[in-house]
Amino acid sequence: MRQPGPFQIVEKLQRYGTDIEANELRYHRKRVMVSKAFTFDAAHHLHAYEGKCKNLHGHTYKVVFGISGYVDEIGLTLDFGEIKTLWKDRMEPYLDHRYLNDTLPPMNTTAENMVVWIYEQMESALKDSESSKALGCRVEFVRLYETPTGYAEARREWMME
Repeated sequence: MRQPGPFQIVEKLQRYGTDIEANELRYHRKRVMVSKAFTFDAAHHLHAYEGKCKNLHGHTYKVVFGISGYVDEIGLTLDFGEIKTLWKDRMEPYLDHRYLNDTLPPMNTTAENMVVWIYEQMESALKDSESSKALGCRVEFVRLYETPTGYAEARREWMME
């Protein structure tokens, strides 16, 4: 490993097969976590609740996934693009610009209920993905922001209880 010097403009890009070999691409064989966030807009209302949220209203939700796995031969755990595809195919159609009381399973559409449903959907999607199965990928947490300062979270250890 070269000692870093003062800031300089890169004169020569590192080339695969010349400056770095295939067996050097994977630095370790540890489990690591990658994280990806998405936003969606949706409307809902709560049942058996006395407060503003009993009325139909909407939110710009933010969901954050923490997914762990082992790195492959080039040092990737799960490509961020694949996480995006799983989200867009398996969860977003039920959530984005939807009336959640209609599109989700029968439940009170609280952040606490929704975050568990989202966790289950991503865990199922990972089990169906050959590349994520090969790397031992699993959901470690899902965080669902209902407002910029308020969220519910589901964690792997809690889901296993």
